[in-house]
Amino acid sequence: MTISTQTAYFATGCFWGAERRFWQLTGVISTSVGYMGGDKSNPTYEEVCTGRTAHAEVVEVTFDPSQISYQRLLAEFWVMHDPTSLNQQGGDIGTQYRSAIFTTTDLQLHEAQLTKDAYQIELDKNDMPQIVTEILPANSEKYSHTYWIAEEYHQKYLAKNPNGYDCHSTTGVAFPLELIGL
Repeated sequence: MTISTQTAYFATGCFWGAERRFWQLTGVISTSVGYMGGDKSNPTYEEVCTGRTAHAEVVEVTFDPSQISYQRLLAEFWVMHDPTSLNQQGGDIGTQYRSAIFTTTDLQLHEAQLTKDAYQIELDKNDMPQIVTEILPANSEKYSHTYWIAEEYHQKYLAKNPNGYDCHSTTGVAFPLELIGL
């Protein structure tokens, strides 16, 4: 039996904690961490950390849509970091720590925008700032954002280092699952 999978890309600041949150979800087949959204081919962690490559730290999520929806992944994305914080998550500062979604289909682009709007309504109710998350197609006529896998020591970092730095902040506002039928 062949499983039909889809791929999603999320930038939530430091990729270690985000990868663990995603790999723990039922229906997620695999995760890896890397760099995306910049202009340098095959960047290294050291290069990305300078801020000169324009890449963000990203989690690649391969999932089985018959077990978990893209909308459910998005709901997790919005609450696992602070999408109102520009180029910063907690003490991690720089464009590599920006909030971004790189979509692989037109439907993903549509759903990302819908969930952003739904979450902004909840944030507004709590007097929170506007979401600054970039939502971009991974590849289109206008964009070509290649995913560059990070060095091996970053992969499943928190599985290898269970007491390692999780590196995430949050707004503390729950995602309104009922607004998107979840």
